[in-house]
Amino acid sequence: MNRVRRLLGVYARLGRIYRHWAPTLLGLATLVFIPLGFVDALLEQVDTSSLNVTSGFEAFAFLGALAAITASSLFGEVFFSGAIAASLTHPEDLERPGFLHLARHISYGKLIAVDLLFVLMLIFGFLALVVPGILVFVYLSLAGPVVELEKRGVWDGFGRSFRLVRGHFWMVAAVLVPIEIVGDAINESLVGLAHHLLGHGLLAAWVGESVGNIVTAPVASVAIVLLTLDLIRHHDGEAPRLKRRPEAISSPGAA
Repeated sequence: MNRVRRLLGVYARLGRIYRHWAPTLLGLATLVFIPLGFVDALLEQVDTSSLNVTSGFEAFAFLGALAAITASSLFGEVFFSGAIAASLTHPEDLERPGFLHLARHISYGKLIAVDLLFVLMLIFGFLALVVPGILVFVYLSLAGPVVELEKRGVWDGFGRSFRLVRGHFWMVAAVLVPIEIVGDAINESLVGLAHHLLGHGLLAAWVGESVGNIVTAPVASVAIVLLTLDLIRHHDGEAPRLKRRPEAISSPGAA
C-alpha cells in the first residue's frame, strides 16, 4: 500500500507542477523540440519495408532502422529533462528564471552528450531484445537531471542515475514507462493528424513530431525531475528543492 500511495503521490505532484509551470515548460519545449522535430521527421521517412533482409547485414540494417525510429521519440528528452531540472530548482530568486537566465546556466555540452549516448544505448538495448532496452531506459533516464543538478560528468551522470534507481526499479518504471507509452500514442495521433491535414511529406511529419513532443515531453521531464529529487533525498538524506512559486509549490519529502 505504501508503494501505491507513493506512486499516486508522484503523479499528483506531477499534475500540480505541470499546471503551475505550464508556460515555462511549454515555452522551453517549443525552443528545444521544433529543431529536434525535424530530426524525428527525417527518421520517420525511413522506409524500412523497402529493405531486403535476405542477408545478415541487411537484416541488421533493418533492425537498426527500426531501433533508430523507436529511440528517436526519446531524442532530446534527456537534454530537456536536464533543462527542466535547472528551471524547477534554480536557487536564485523566487520567481521562475527567464529563458535568457536559463540559457546561461544549462550545461549544454554535457546534456547533449548524455542525450546522444542515452539514445545510442537504447538502440543497442532494443537490438539485443526488448528487455535490455527497457533496463537502459529505466536505469539511465535520470542522467540528465543528475548532470545538471549535481554538475557531474557525462559517464558519472549515468553511473549516478543507475545507483539512484537501483532498489527502486519498479517504482521508477511504474512512473516513466506508462508516461512514455501514453506520450508515444499521443505523438502518433498528432503526427497522423498532421499528415491528414498537410499531406504525407516532410513538412507534415515535422509539424506532427514537433507538436507531439511539445505536448508530451514536459510531462515526462517533470516526472524524471521529481523522481531524481526524491531518490537523491532517499540516497543522501537531502536534495535540491523545487523552486518556490507565488502558488507556494514546494517539494514534499521523499516517500
